[in-house]
Amino acid sequence: MRRVVVTGIAGISGLGADWPTIEAGLRAGRNCVRVMPEWDRYEEMGPRLAAPLPAFAPPAHWTRKQLRSMGRVSQLAVWSAERALADAGLLDDPTLRDGSLGVACGSSVGSTADIRDFAEMLTTGQSSGLNANSYVRMMPHTTAANIGIFLGLTGRIIPTSSACTSASQAIGYAYEAIRFGRQEKMLAGGAEELCPSEAMAFDLLYATSRRNSTPNLVPSPYDRDRDGLVVGEGAGMLLLESLDGAMARGARIYAEVAGFASNSDGTHVTRPSDITMARVMRSAIADAGIEPAVVGYVNGHGTATEQGDIAETQATHEVFGSRMPISSQKSYLGHTLGACGALEAWISIECMRAGWFPPTINLENVDPRCGELDYLTGDGREIDTDYVMSNNFAFGGVNTSLVFRRWSGS
Repeated sequence: MRRVVVTGIAGISGLGADWPTIEAGLRAGRNCVRVMPEWDRYEEMGPRLAAPLPAFAPPAHWTRKQLRSMGRVSQLAVWSAERALADAGLLDDPTLRDGSLGVACGSSVGSTADIRDFAEMLTTGQSSGLNANSYVRMMPHTTAANIGIFLGLTGRIIPTSSACTSASQAIGYAYEAIRFGRQEKMLAGGAEELCPSEAMAFDLLYATSRRNSTPNLVPSPYDRDRDGLVVGEGAGMLLLESLDGAMARGARIYAEVAGFASNSDGTHVTRPSDITMARVMRSAIADAGIEPAVVGYVNGHGTATEQGDIAETQATHEVFGSRMPISSQKSYLGHTLGACGALEAWISIECMRAGWFPPTINLENVDPRCGELDYLTGDGREIDTDYVMSNNFAFGGVNTSLVFRRWSGS
């Protein structure tokens, strides 16, 4: 089996679209949540908070023909994929189209503007808002398909539309494709565009924050007084390749993907299970061929929902004990859903390289029902470690765990 490394990373979030800007935001404890007055028209929806991107527009070199099939979620995914390739020094490489490069990518849903247009047809019988590309923009695999078409990729394509684990499953399945010799390189990640329908979906489950007057204080993962999540948007893509291939072309290596696991709770569609969460972490550790004691930090899913926070941290304690440092970047970025696994993997890798890990902001009093762990607060923590874990858990009982190893040249 081959070793797999990360040689390119790019993405966009509420904190920025490059690592120095994102790192500065994390170190400053900058919260991206803001009030959304445009949501006031949805009178029966409680939340008026979200973490949108500050600005995004398609690059000038994209053609009208290319844009026709891309809604906002695909634009974010393609934008990140193009930049991840450039970061890896492969954007103009002639091997891109020879089948050696594939793509794994997902989102919770396709572009909701096009879903709305189809709903309008079903409601009114009128289809004037639809065109030949409407379905392509709304289909569940729109991100993976548009990346492949935009870049002319002919390798393996793995759509991973599994809500909050879309990006982490994409990274894991891409890792396995390379590890077992099915592909030489893979673009892997996820994206999500902001839509009030997402906020409403969680609000119907009593899972969103309604502290609309204090956006800077929410969400508050793991906190005793948390009142729910805040939806966000963004995208992230990693370029993975075999270690042998990366070394042969003299690529810069960010980290090694050391282990991955994914499983199903098999119990309830929205009520998480700490038993299978712990099992997926142990499976990823076993896949990496290491012991739990060598993992120096866990990037928690940390949505600021009661059942999710409690189950996740109880599972983490079960695997690692009380010593494990943990924090959640959703306290900065909101819950970016299909993008969170890639953005959090990126942050985990960069922080491991720098030796500093961010705190969970808005965490004042740890919920005593949460597992006993080393919750990072204040100014974060300098930690020297060779291994980090990044976990994500999704509705439908989908669990993922990724283990990254710090690259030291061997």
